[in-house]
Amino acid sequence: MNEKKTKNISKFLSLLLRHKPETIGLTLDEQGWASVDELLSKLEQNRKGISFEELGYVVENNNKKRFTFNEDQSKIRASQGHSLKLDLGYTAIEPPEFLYHGTATRFIESIEKTGLEKRNRHHVHLSAELATAKDVGGRHGKPVILIVKSKDMHLSGHEFYQSKNGVWLTDHVPVNFIQFPD
Repeated sequence: MNEKKTKNISKFLSLLLRHKPETIGLTLDEQGWASVDELLSKLEQNRKGISFEELGYVVENNNKKRFTFNEDQSKIRASQGHSLKLDLGYTAIEPPEFLYHGTATRFIESIEKTGLEKRNRHHVHLSAELATAKDVGGRHGKPVILIVKSKDMHLSGHEFYQSKNGVWLTDHVPVNFIQFPD
């Protein structure tokens, strides 16, 4: 499968599994899982049909590992980034000393006032790698990397989670735990 088709399928799956399953009449359970059979059937009914092999290829080769199958590959869900009210079943864990958040320069003024907010998503997304944060920030304009004092946050009672694809998640990052670039 070529890169363009993979990207298009990935974007549409993100819409369905993170935000608007009703677009094709798909049902997600309370943890965000969709039946693979139902997904493939609904995609076919909506003239966006793909094979199970193509779906598997997208799950396996998506560079951000946005999707995951359950053990027997009968269900699929987005790893994180949902705007839907779901119980994703994450367990709080201790984060590393620092995590990173990539954003664009135009958002800095707002972040300096309110910190990092989850807004319409379940969590604020953070990365353990600078390169990943830079890539994320670059999607929104000129990238800026913010350093989050995650260990200090954790010691102050803030909970952290890590999705299956390695993205660190928390509810809010207060301003006093953010190191802004000079």
